[in-house]
Amino acid sequence: MRIFFTGGSGKAGKHVIPYLLEQGHSVLNVDLTPLDYPGVDNLTADITDSGQMFNAMSSYANLGELENGTGVPKFDAVVHFAAVPRILINPDNETFRVNTMGTYNVIEAAVKLGIKKIIIASSETTYGICFSDGKTDPNVLPLQEDYDVDPMDSYGLSKVVNEKTARSFQRRSGFDIYALRIGNVIEPHEYAELFPNYFKKPEVRRRNAFCYIDARDLGQIVDLCLKKDKLGFQLFNAGNDHNGAILPTKELAEKFFPNVPINEDLEEHEALFSNRKIREVLGFKEQHNWRKYVKGE
Repeated sequence: MRIFFTGGSGKAGKHVIPYLLEQGHSVLNVDLTPLDYPGVDNLTADITDSGQMFNAMSSYANLGELENGTGVPKFDAVVHFAAVPRILINPDNETFRVNTMGTYNVIEAAVKLGIKKIIIASSETTYGICFSDGKTDPNVLPLQEDYDVDPMDSYGLSKVVNEKTARSFQRRSGFDIYALRIGNVIEPHEYAELFPNYFKKPEVRRRNAFCYIDARDLGQIVDLCLKKDKLGFQLFNAGNDHNGAILPTKELAEKFFPNVPINEDLEEHEALFSNRKIREVLGFKEQHNWRKYVKGE
């Protein structure tokens, strides 16, 4: 597939794009910063500028595409990861503006240009725990896609709005638009750097409900979304099978969420940030469990 990928130079994108290239896709990375990786094309563009998105999405990806003499090829899919990645980087209103208007512009251009597969990055922060003021309990565990998401921060709120934007455009177009609620992204080198401290102080992971997604497994999820058609609008939690903790799931819940009801029978280490839907609907098979890279103590 010929893929228009926004934000591919970011923490997640720079691992997802190599995975997609390995699957045989061609990728144009549209970002404010190029991605220096063999085989990827780059275009500098601003997602908050609607004109730039329409123009970039209807342009050549590289000089080689000029050779056929048949005009600009059409993109088969859009993967939209570009965003202000969390609170406390920009002022709250700017985070909200960039994330919501950027997503609107990208989806609008894709739909009006007839690109029928669109995947956007939402976030685990939509569940309202991560960036809450104070210690917040979810309404129920595990966290699943039908949860009534209720963040109180500008970043999580922007992602909720983006999900609604995606759903709206799907209704009017009938295209496939999937939103990935991406868990805490872990790069390969971060297991040794971060997880030993997580094991010693599990409380530091409470705000993430102990979730994580290996950046390479996220690549698999995106590829599975590209290959799975006719689902309309969908929300998918993008997380690994297990919690990023040594303690069993039941013990984690009892210790850190003692007042929260659990409405599912969970396996010993099954994630409180549930990935059952991507396993059952997309056929996701985890390749990078943390136990392959760091020993629990």
